[in-house]
Amino acid sequence: MKRPFVTLEQLQEIVKQYPTPFHLYDEKGIRETARGLYRAFSWNPGFKEYFAVKATPNPQILKLLREEGCGVDCSSLTELMMSQRCGFAGDEIMFSSNDTPAEEFQLAAELGATINLDDISHIDFLRNTIGYTPKKIACRYNPGGTFTLGESKEGFQVMDNPGEAKYGLTRPQMTQAFRRLKELGAEEFGIHAFLASNTISNEYYPALAAILFRTAVELKEETGCHITFINLSGGVGSPYRPDQPANDIAVIGEGVRRAYEEILVPAGMGDVSLCTELGRFMLAPHGHLVTQVLHEKHTYKDYIGVDACASNLMRPAIYGAYHHITVMGKEDLPCDHKYDVTGALCENSDKFAIDRMLPEIDIGDLLVIHDTGAHGHAMGYQYNGRLRSAEVLLCEDGSTRLIRRAETPEDYFATAIWE
Repeated sequence: MKRPFVTLEQLQEIVKQYPTPFHLYDEKGIRETARGLYRAFSWNPGFKEYFAVKATPNPQILKLLREEGCGVDCSSLTELMMSQRCGFAGDEIMFSSNDTPAEEFQLAAELGATINLDDISHIDFLRNTIGYTPKKIACRYNPGGTFTLGESKEGFQVMDNPGEAKYGLTRPQMTQAFRRLKELGAEEFGIHAFLASNTISNEYYPALAAILFRTAVELKEETGCHITFINLSGGVGSPYRPDQPANDIAVIGEGVRRAYEEILVPAGMGDVSLCTELGRFMLAPHGHLVTQVLHEKHTYKDYIGVDACASNLMRPAIYGAYHHITVMGKEDLPCDHKYDVTGALCENSDKFAIDRMLPEIDIGDLLVIHDTGAHGHAMGYQYNGRLRSAEVLLCEDGSTRLIRRAETPEDYFATAIWE
């Protein structure tokens, strides 16, 4: 059973100050998750989390995570600029992009970011762009094929298809790239890979780690390169459905440690630092989209119309993604009414839930849409002239703070040429 991190009484006070819809983030939960991650990997002295900015690109969230020791994983010019303005620099920034424009490599180099190359051709493109090859650099590895663990111990399938992904270098290209980079003066090498998304399994990260650790040993033997860091990237997921178990980061960290000691240490690579790029795991459960019921409609189905729409949360509309919904104040009532919960876009896919069993809903009810802390507000858009909502932080002391104002029609009009 999912429970909101905020009570009805709290929300009733919050909406007096911030009109719905808005995204609400839980500072306490975010900090606890960051600290739990660092405890889980405390056995690796050089460990660092590079939070995936794309998941929740809000300056106040980034600053909060920086206080907890996190860096940032950037993949665009704007994300680099935002991170710079938040105080991140040097080894605090990991730049992992694809189809990368020259100006993005230029700024990443100026900030001293660790650059992670997505293609072998980028070796010379980067050098031609910035005039040199960085001493510390990484390459993204794509082993191809299908990655699967079968059914995990938790009872969920873990499978994805790296061979269909546009990202990364093949295994032979990794060897070629490391040799070429070494010739050009690189001294510290890293490996990065992302094989599956939003996994609900404590086995994924250890399995990924074992693949990368073996690859690192092979590359060291083949090229003589000094591999100093391995980036496990993201993929540790969040349980969107109430029947899904949460990943146990302590168990995951222990599984990675065993693989590290079985593979890297005997190869004389016990000094390798690990890093992660977790967005969804870090933020998703600590965000709610708060919305109010505007209308009921009873035709061939029963519809509940709310003041949020896919502009505020796109995932259900484009992926058919499940997000749990709590009708505030009715958490313990029977879910004996079937509804489609909809927004106001002129798109039939603008639905937060389809045929969802919920308690009876009345106009004016406040709904909490769960697990919107990552890839929620960030994926918003302005179709139909529907504007992106505010972002609010629920502070540890119970107070609230506006961390992004809602867009206005003037914001929408500002880029138009009127004459």
